[in-house]
Amino acid sequence: MLLTRNEDVTNWQRSFLNRATTPDEAVKAIKSGDRVFLTGNASVPLPLLDALVRRAPELRDVEICHPLTICPADYVSPEMEGHLRVNSMFISANVRKAVNQGRADFTPVMLSEFPLLFKNGHLPIDVALIHVSPPDENGFCSMGAESGLTISAAEVAKVVIAQVNDQMPRTMGDTAMHIDKMHYVVPSDTPLFEMPMGDDADQEVVENIAAHIAELIPDGATMQLGIGALPNAVLKFLFEKKDLGIHSELISDGVIDLVEAGVVNGSCKSLHRGKITCGFLLGTKRLYEWVDNNPMVELHRTEYVNDPFVVAQNDRMVAINSAIEVDFTGQVCADSIGTKMHSAVGGQLDFIYGASRSKGGVPIIALPSTSQLRDGTVVSKIVPMLKHGAGVVTSRNHVHYVVTEFGVANLYGKTVRERTQALINIAHPQFSAEITEKAKELNYL
Repeated sequence: MLLTRNEDVTNWQRSFLNRATTPDEAVKAIKSGDRVFLTGNASVPLPLLDALVRRAPELRDVEICHPLTICPADYVSPEMEGHLRVNSMFISANVRKAVNQGRADFTPVMLSEFPLLFKNGHLPIDVALIHVSPPDENGFCSMGAESGLTISAAEVAKVVIAQVNDQMPRTMGDTAMHIDKMHYVVPSDTPLFEMPMGDDADQEVVENIAAHIAELIPDGATMQLGIGALPNAVLKFLFEKKDLGIHSELISDGVIDLVEAGVVNGSCKSLHRGKITCGFLLGTKRLYEWVDNNPMVELHRTEYVNDPFVVAQNDRMVAINSAIEVDFTGQVCADSIGTKMHSAVGGQLDFIYGASRSKGGVPIIALPSTSQLRDGTVVSKIVPMLKHGAGVVTSRNHVHYVVTEFGVANLYGKTVRERTQALINIAHPQFSAEITEKAKELNYL
C-alpha cells in the first residue's frame, strides 16, 4: 500500500503523501492543556501512544480520553503525572491501578452514550489518535477493528492523527473516513493487539453456566455477547440451534465457527437481516483476517448499535452479561469491588434494557456462584447486600434472569421474598445456610 513520491499519483494519493510523517513528528500537534481522544480495544495505535509518552516531559496537563485499551501502561505510569492524565470511560487492567490510586480519572457512562460525550460537545476533542486501514481506490480508510466508539469522536476532533496500518482489516458498515479528513498520517505495518477469549481458570463452572444459558436461547434469536470466557463458552453450546443472528457491541473469534456451521446466518433478524452487526472487534488474528472485506459483518456507531431502543427492535433479543455480585433484591454490581473501581457499565444496561423491551427478549446476567479473594478465601457472589460503595449497574427493576452454574433464577415480576429464595437456590451450597439465615434477619424470608 505504501506510496513513493515518484509514482503517478491521484489527488487522494497526493494528499496521503503530503500528510505522511513519523509518529514523533505527528504528536508535535499535541499541545499542553489539550484533550486527546485515543481509540481503544484492539486498535490502540501504539507507535503514536509511545511517541506521545516520549514527548510528555515537554507537555503539561494533557488529558487522554479512551475506552478499554489493550496495550502497555507506560502512558499512566507515575512519571506521567502532571504531563499526561488518563480519563477512562471503561477501566481496563492496564489503567486500573492508576485510577484507584487517584493518578487517573474515570467517567461513568453507558457505552451507547460514550461517543455522544464528544459528538455533542460535552468533552470537546482537540486531537484524535486513530488507527485505520489503508485507503481504498477512492481514498477512504476504514476504522477497521474499532469503529463504533471512534468514528464520531474523530469526526469532531480539531486535529486527526491516523496510524494507517497495512494489517488493519477493512470492515464494512459505517466505518469510512477519507484521507483528506486526516491531518497527519503515519504509515505502519504492525499486528493488532490480540485478546483471546480463552479457557477460564475453572472451565467446568463456566461450561455449566453456559449450558444453562443455551437452554434460554430460542431458535431465531438475535444475540449480544459480552467480553470474556463465559460468552465464548456459550457459543460452543449453540451448534444445535437454528437461524441465530448477532447484534452486539463486540464480536470475538467464537462467532466464526457458528457462521461456518450455518447456525449464525441472521435470517430471522429484524434489523440488518443477514448481517452480523457490532461496534468493534476483540479477538485474535483469525478474527481480524476473517472480517477483512467480509460483507456479512457490519460495524456501526456504538450510539446506534447500543441504543436500547434500537436493540429492542430485534425480536427474541438475547443479552448475555456478567456481574461481580448480585444481592437478594436483584441489584447487579458489575463495575466495582466495593469502592474500588474495576471496569464500567459498558453496554450491560443498554442491552439488558433493550432485550427486556424486545418481543420474546431474554435479558441474562450470568456469574459463577463464588469467587476467590487474593488471600485464598472463597466468597459467595450471591449476597444479602452489595458491598459498601458498590455500583449498581443493572437495577433491581431491570433484572430478569440470573444464571450461575447451579441453575437459572427468573426474578422478573417477583417479590423480594421470591427473588431471595430463587437466588439462594442458585447460590453455592457451601453458602446456602449462611445466606438463608441472613435473609431471615433482613425479613426477606
